[in-house]
Amino acid sequence: MAEGAQAVGEALTAHAAGSLRVRELFATEHARHAEHLDRARAAGVPVHPVTEKAAASLSETVTPQGLVAVCDLPAVELDAALAERPALVAVLVGVADPGNAGTVVRVADAAGAGTVLFAGDTVDAYNGKAVRASTGSLFHLPVARDRDVSAVLAACRAAGLRLVGADGYATGDLDTADRAGELDAPTAWVFGSEAHGLPDEVKSQLDATLRVPLYGRAESLNLATAAAVCLYASARAQHRA
Repeated sequence: MAEGAQAVGEALTAHAAGSLRVRELFATEHARHAEHLDRARAAGVPVHPVTEKAAASLSETVTPQGLVAVCDLPAVELDAALAERPALVAVLVGVADPGNAGTVVRVADAAGAGTVLFAGDTVDAYNGKAVRASTGSLFHLPVARDRDVSAVLAACRAAGLRLVGADGYATGDLDTADRAGELDAPTAWVFGSEAHGLPDEVKSQLDATLRVPLYGRAESLNLATAAAVCLYASARAQHRA
């Protein structure tokens, strides 16, 4: 389910483009952005009026917006997600928090990444909280899932991507890598779980690990913030090159 005006609007755009099917739309009498209802009807998507109570039962938020679209799950295979050989990719390995996962999808979209890959035991990309956290970006770029982490990394390497892991304990950091021109290359950034980071067996398959330099006294950055810094560092370097 895509919930709220932003996510529903992006889902309808994807529906019109043929990349996603919106099955039906539920809306309360006081739902904002009535243009979405017109767009849905024009596209042949059934629109069902519901009460505020019914809308609240569909919602997972404290303050529901009264607008929910039911969509087919996009079926994107790993090879298809990498078929166009994107220059920037985000890979999530064992990420448990759906809010973090959805935010990384949003950040990757904003940074111009070509795809986001969910590997291993990472949370479902279409978890309700993950969908909301992506604020529609989930419908902008391919998101693929494969439980075999090694297969995901091998596919990235076969697509010409350098594998770089975000690791708070790495020797090298983003600044030194940028000055050395290491961020110019097509890159798959690999991010590990919030609690434990990347396991050793994953780091052994990477080309490099880098940390985000901390100039203040904060102990660390959370996953989504670190991912934003890393992805934008590569995006800037690639655009500059």
